[in-house]
Amino acid sequence: MNLRQRRDLASGLLFLAPNLAGVLVFTLVPFVLSIVFAFTNWDLRLHNQFQNQPLEFVGLENFTRLLSEHEFWKYLGNTLFFMIGVPFSIAGSLVLALLLTGDMRGNSRAASRRVIAALLGVGILLAAIALLGGAGRLTTFLLLIGAGLVVGGILWGSTFYRTLFYIPHFTAGVATFVLWKKLYNPHTGPVNTTLEPVLDGLASAVNALPASITEGIGWALFLCIGIVGGFFISATMKQRSEGDTGALSLAAGIGVVSLAPIFTFFMTPLRIGAVTLLLVMVAIPIVTAMRQRGTSNFPAPRAEGMGTALLVGGMVLALQFVLLGIALVLLRLPQMAVDGLRPPGWLVDYHWSKPSLMIMAFWGAVGSNNMLLYLAGLSNVPKELYESAEIDGASGVKKFWHVTWPQLAPVTMFIVIMSVIYGLQGGFEMARTMTAGGPAGATTTLSYYVYNEGFETGRLAYAAAISWVIFALVFVLTLITWKFENRYVTD
Repeated sequence: MNLRQRRDLASGLLFLAPNLAGVLVFTLVPFVLSIVFAFTNWDLRLHNQFQNQPLEFVGLENFTRLLSEHEFWKYLGNTLFFMIGVPFSIAGSLVLALLLTGDMRGNSRAASRRVIAALLGVGILLAAIALLGGAGRLTTFLLLIGAGLVVGGILWGSTFYRTLFYIPHFTAGVATFVLWKKLYNPHTGPVNTTLEPVLDGLASAVNALPASITEGIGWALFLCIGIVGGFFISATMKQRSEGDTGALSLAAGIGVVSLAPIFTFFMTPLRIGAVTLLLVMVAIPIVTAMRQRGTSNFPAPRAEGMGTALLVGGMVLALQFVLLGIALVLLRLPQMAVDGLRPPGWLVDYHWSKPSLMIMAFWGAVGSNNMLLYLAGLSNVPKELYESAEIDGASGVKKFWHVTWPQLAPVTMFIVIMSVIYGLQGGFEMARTMTAGGPAGATTTLSYYVYNEGFETGRLAYAAAISWVIFALVFVLTLITWKFENRYVTD
C-alpha cells in the first residue's frame, strides 16, 4: 500500500469514525457486557457507591431462577397473546394492498372499486348517524370526514388512500398512545360514550327475545370454530394431493388449528363442546376425502408448503379465537342483559386490557410498511400470469390463490419474520405509556419485564438474562422461518 492509498484509507476512516464510534459505544460494548453480566450477581442494591460488594460469577443461576419464576411464564404468555394479532395485521395489510393496487380512476374494474369505496363510506356514515342519533356536532363532524374521504378517493384515486392509511405509521408513538388512552377512558372517552346507547338498545332487544335465540346464535358461532378448522384441514389435504403440501406441513397445519378446541377444553367450562369441535374438524375432512376419492395424488417433500400451512393456519386460529370469544359472550348475554349492559373498562379491566392494546396495534400496523411491501410485491407480479389464468377460466379466488399468493411468498415470509421479531421484542412503549404494565400485570410483556427488573428494581444481571432468553426465542423462531423460506419460497 503506497502513501496515497494510506491517505485515502485514513480519510475514509476519519469520515466513518463518528458512526463507528456510535456502533462501538452504544451497540458492541453493551452487547458484550450483557453477555458477561448475565452470569454474575450484578445488582444496584449491592454494587453502588454506598455498598460496593465484589461482583461474583454465579454461572447459570440467573437463567435457572428465571425459568422457575411464575412471573416470567405469565409475561411470556402475555407476549404470545399479543402476537395473536399478527396474522390479522398481515391479512389486513394484504387486503388493503389488493384494494389499493392500481389507479382507482382508470378502467371499469377500477371504477367498480371506486364505487364500492364510495358506497362503503356512505354506509359507514349512515350507520354512525343512526347510532349517534342527535349527537349534533359529532355527527356533523363524522359526516364531513366521511364525505372528504369519498371525494378524496374520487379525485386522487388510490394515492389518497395509500397516504391516508400510512399516516399512523409515522405519527409519534407516545402521542398516539396518549390519544388512544383518552379514547379508551371508561367515563369520558368517545368510545364508551358512543357504546352506551348502543348497549342500552341491545340489552332491551335481548330482554325482549327468548334466551334460546341468543344462546342458539352463540352455539352456532361456537360450531363455526370447528367448521372453519375442518375446511382448512380439507383445503390443506387437497393441496397435499396436488403436490403443493407435504405430510409434515399438513400435520403442522392440523396442529395449529387444533389449539382452539384444546384451549376450549382446558380453559373454559365447555368441555363437551370442545370434544364436539374436534369431531366436526375430523368429520369435514373425512367427508371431503370420500367425495374426492379416485383423484390423482402427487407426492411432495414432507415440509413442502410449511410456510403457507403455518401462516394460513395461524390466521384461521386467530379467527377461531375471535369466534370463541363472541360465542362465549352470546351464551352469557341473556343473563348479562338482565342487569343492563355497560361498556367495558378497556385499559383498567383485567380481561379487556390486552384486547384494547391489540385493537390499537392493529389500527397502526394494517397500513404500515407491510402494506407498502405488499404493494411493491403486487406491482412485480407478471400480468401474463393473470392473463393465462383468465384464459383457463380461473375465478378471482383461484387467481389469488394460485397466482398472487405464490408470487407474494417471499414478501410474506419477510413480513412474518419481522413481525415475529417485533412481537417478541415489542410491547414496552404502549404498555408503559397506557397501562404501566397493569392491571395486575395483564399487559406486561417480556421487554417491559426487562425494564422493570433492570431499572425499577436494579437487578441488572437478572434483566440481562431475560434479554438473552428473548434473544434465544427470536433467534430460534427466525432460524426456523428462514430455513423454510430458503428451501420452499421461490421468486
